[in-house]
Amino acid sequence: MWPFRHVGLKVVSLALAVALWMAVSGEEVVERGLRVPLELQQFPPGLELSGEPFTLVDVRVRGGSGTIGQVTPGDIIAMLDLRAARPGRRLFQLTPENVRAPFGVEVVQVAPSSIAMVFEKSATRLVPIVPEIEGNPAPGFIVGTVTADPKTIEVTGPESAVARATEAVTEAVSVAGARARIAESVRVGLLDPLLRLKTPRSATVRVEVLPGPRERTAGGQPVHLRNLAPALAAQALPPAVDVVLRGSREGLNRIEPGDVMAYVDLSGLGVGDYSLPVAAEASNDAGIARILPSAVQVRITRAKD
Repeated sequence: MWPFRHVGLKVVSLALAVALWMAVSGEEVVERGLRVPLELQQFPPGLELSGEPFTLVDVRVRGGSGTIGQVTPGDIIAMLDLRAARPGRRLFQLTPENVRAPFGVEVVQVAPSSIAMVFEKSATRLVPIVPEIEGNPAPGFIVGTVTADPKTIEVTGPESAVARATEAVTEAVSVAGARARIAESVRVGLLDPLLRLKTPRSATVRVEVLPGPRERTAGGQPVHLRNLAPALAAQALPPAVDVVLRGSREGLNRIEPGDVMAYVDLSGLGVGDYSLPVAAEASNDAGIARILPSAVQVRITRAKD
């Protein structure tokens, strides 16, 4: 081999190396603390971590001030080899050799220096999907049967967590103000962070919204005359009606006499005789089933001075 072959390239390489050495040797050596991600490698199949794993560790690095000043937490990663993990509590040492850092950066310390982890065998089983609903249907209506399709879903995770699992839940389906059946596709999830769905998916939640099963009559409710024009007087015959309420037994029991109001709207009407429908309002605990009679005679006259 010829020692002087490519002599030009060798001279340039030597000059660059000398320049780099001079630049680095002229820098002040500094230390800096960083919080960096912990990467779990070679995770054995069939095992699960029981409990929240470490995701960040603290490291101290040393190097030239210029080099260290350009380092970000993403440039340095701590790595832990779990290929020897077995079920039970295991202790792993974390040393500077477990940390990957850029050229010119020396890792001098890692904290914590050891990490305890508990491993369990993986398990899978079916649990029921329990739909979540929120809000109240329209007055006088109640929530009937609530179902999910599919009815069950597979969950997976550590054996002990899977054994505790009783249900998967859905996103909340609103029934606020509903008067008819609701069907909505929503996501399914788990409340235990140690568990996950074997196959993430959604479910169709169906909610039956039905008229209340009970009725109650609020008798003798005065007919109020609304929106009567100025300088006019009015009288309703009959002056009172019966309002039949519908709802649940509990809701109807909460209705007080002042919670029901019957009225006739006189907007835009002048002097004369009219047959007008009666409307009624009640609290949110009940709906209006019917009004007896459903219309009244109203006579509108000019008001006397």
